[in-house]
Amino acid sequence: MTTHTRSLGSTGPRVSALGLGCMGMSALYGEADRAESVATIHAALDAGVTLLDTGDFYAMGHNEMLIGEALRTAPAGLREKALTSVKFGALRDPDGGWNAYDGRPAAVKNFAAYSLQRLGVDHIDVYRIARVDPDVPIEETVGAIAELVEKGHVRHIGLSEASAANIRRAAATAPIADLQIEYAIITRDIEREILPTTRELGIGITAYGVLSRGLISGHFTRDRQFGAGDFRAFSPRFQGDNLRHNLDLVEALRKIAEEKGVTVAQIAIAWVLSRGDDIVPLVGARTRERLAESLGALDVTLDAADLAAIEEAVPADAAAGTRYPAAQMSHLGTEH
Repeated sequence: MTTHTRSLGSTGPRVSALGLGCMGMSALYGEADRAESVATIHAALDAGVTLLDTGDFYAMGHNEMLIGEALRTAPAGLREKALTSVKFGALRDPDGGWNAYDGRPAAVKNFAAYSLQRLGVDHIDVYRIARVDPDVPIEETVGAIAELVEKGHVRHIGLSEASAANIRRAAATAPIADLQIEYAIITRDIEREILPTTRELGIGITAYGVLSRGLISGHFTRDRQFGAGDFRAFSPRFQGDNLRHNLDLVEALRKIAEEKGVTVAQIAIAWVLSRGDDIVPLVGARTRERLAESLGALDVTLDAADLAAIEEAVPADAAAGTRYPAAQMSHLGTEH
């Protein structure tokens, strides 16, 4: 099985139409099975998925080492096709706390050195700060990545969760291949200003949260209990009346999915795919079963009637609750 391909912007590489977001294999969504995680990465590569996304701060390097193990043990032909997307800059503490972001040029190069070692690769394909450091001009951070590009340690420069203004400043400094940002049927903020900006500048989008952290996967239940360390236990969209409202939206999507003979998750992923060839959804599958379901979205075609039905069932801004708790939105430096 092979996936279709898309470009990460006008300056970026060709990648699989779906990417694999590996964060949940290490952090923030409860315990994961290491062997199953490696097997899932291998299955993704075997299915034609080329883009593997991580962050150096996901469980303090654990996720990069996991991907490194998966690449090391994958058949050579698959390993050579894999492209790594790495976020850096988040400062953690031994208790798992979040402190700030560091976009200083010296820090950028330091983070990259450790990521290359943990991943076991000689270059990173797309490198990006996870949130713009408010104390460091974006030009300085991007300039440092550009120096890594010149030396061959990085292939392409990316951004993550940046505002339209910072996207423009970054693009004026060096070629930007891609912006990683949350985008889903119930998370459409980027359509107002950010998506028009990236399209004007020829910058691709890797969309994370396409299933809204499982909320619109079709598998989430009202009585689900969260395990230790699961971020969703504190996420506003998963609380009380917000959760009840949001799961009602999922049931509306389920009716559309059932009429097409597909799953809710496949409808949600296919919707993001339908938004443009410059958008690559990241699926956060932690098991081969969920990966197979996500890959099935590639075979789902949404016509005008389908899209209109989805829009009626889940209008823009229909979700109840913010993406993150208010304090975390501020602390993480989210810009929109």
